[in-house]
Amino acid sequence: MTQDTIAIVKEFVLREFLPGENPDELTDDTPLITGGILDSIATLRLVAFLEEKFGVKFKAHETDSEHLDTLADISALIQTKLG
Repeated sequence: MTQDTIAIVKEFVLREFLPGENPDELTDDTPLITGGILDSIATLRLVAFLEEKFGVKFKAHETDSEHLDTLADISALIQTKLG
C-alpha cells in the first residue's frame, strides 16, 4: 500500500504543482515544502486532496513540513492514520 500511496500523491503533486516537469525528478525524498515546491496554499490543497482521497482527517499540527515534506513522509502519515 505504501508504494500505491506514494504513486497517488506523486501523481497529484505533478499534475497540480509541477505541470510539465520530469516525473523522475520527484523522488520519495524530494523536499516539497522546505524545497519550495509547496507554499501554504498548495499545502492546504494537498491536505484537502489527501483527506478526500484516503478518507482521513489531519490535525492542524500535522499540516507542516515535519509531516508533509516528502512523499515518504506523507505516505507514512497516511498509513498511520489508516492503521
